[in-house]
Amino acid sequence: MLINIIGAGPAGLLFALLIKRRFPAWRVSVFEQNPPDATFGFGVVFSLNALAFLERDAPDLYEQLTPQLESWPIQRIVHRDERVDIDGNGFSAIGRLELNQFLDKLCRAVGIVIEYEQVIDSLNQVQDCDLIVGADGANSWLRRVLESEFEPRIEWLSNRFAWYGTEQLFECLSLTFRANQDGHFVAHHYRHNPSMSTFVVECDVATWRRAGLDRKSDDESRAYCEHVFAPDLGGHPLVSNKSIWRQFPLLVNRRWYVGNTVLIGDALRTVHFSIGSGTRLAFEDAIALDRAFTEACTDVPSALAAFERERRPIVEKIIFAANASSYLYERLPDKMKLQPWQIAYDYMKRSGRMTDERLRELSPRFMGRVDLERKRV
Repeated sequence: MLINIIGAGPAGLLFALLIKRRFPAWRVSVFEQNPPDATFGFGVVFSLNALAFLERDAPDLYEQLTPQLESWPIQRIVHRDERVDIDGNGFSAIGRLELNQFLDKLCRAVGIVIEYEQVIDSLNQVQDCDLIVGADGANSWLRRVLESEFEPRIEWLSNRFAWYGTEQLFECLSLTFRANQDGHFVAHHYRHNPSMSTFVVECDVATWRRAGLDRKSDDESRAYCEHVFAPDLGGHPLVSNKSIWRQFPLLVNRRWYVGNTVLIGDALRTVHFSIGSGTRLAFEDAIALDRAFTEACTDVPSALAAFERERRPIVEKIIFAANASSYLYERLPDKMKLQPWQIAYDYMKRSGRMTDERLRELSPRFMGRVDLERKRV
């Protein structure tokens, strides 16, 4: 059996590794348009609960990966210079490049062929195989080529965001809200290795325009954001890596597979970065697709049908929560009117799935403060 995978990100590499381990005689090739040391953004983050699936389904990978992660047991909200810590809401992070290199090494060790700087611009280049896996991200070439079959739907959020890094190291995953004469900003930031942090700046479109960020160069935009978040950066500059201002696409596909071609990861659907589940879903897609071949073996249609049947209900629940989370930020000017504890509480309830009872179990110290503040109001 021959498998061609387009995209050497976490979804493509993990699936390649798992399926090759399961069926060592199968030929697995991965094609990636970028060089091996290129990656968009800086870090990826996992909730501590999200890593439980990896421990369950790929325990050896979990044991090798966890020592490389930066981890912390709390999350922090900063608003009006006041810190609000949320206990029991732990996360881990790793650099995107470090994660890809970790998976690349494991793939090569089991004989997987990975061709970097290999641009695929025709199906003829990859269709002579038994299975094609599109793991080529939110701007998937494969999805665009087969758009009429996959039937994607995209909703563009109005907020703008830019993905930076900084040598300022943060104690935990934090959301920092700031305002100036131009409007309202929020930074999503966390350390992803011992010497570097991810720092994503987001603002509403009106603020973006008033600040002139729609006209500023990359250097000018970076300097502006450094000024907005000067109290948080400790004198460290922001570092750019294709850090242009973007709108986030909420992507779904009506069909998950067409013939012997299937989409996974961000090529299949996107989830807003505020929920921290993009890489988790990419990993879970890879694990589920590999598992679908356990019983189906070389019966590709049966395996792809089983993959969608298992994954779709789970994915749709997470998409619902992620979309609800993204809409909170779309109302950023209104949220800035809240007190620090209120914005933290609102943040924890943003998905619509978190009850007060569950939050008291998860974060008893935080909810103790919420209850106390409510009595004062």
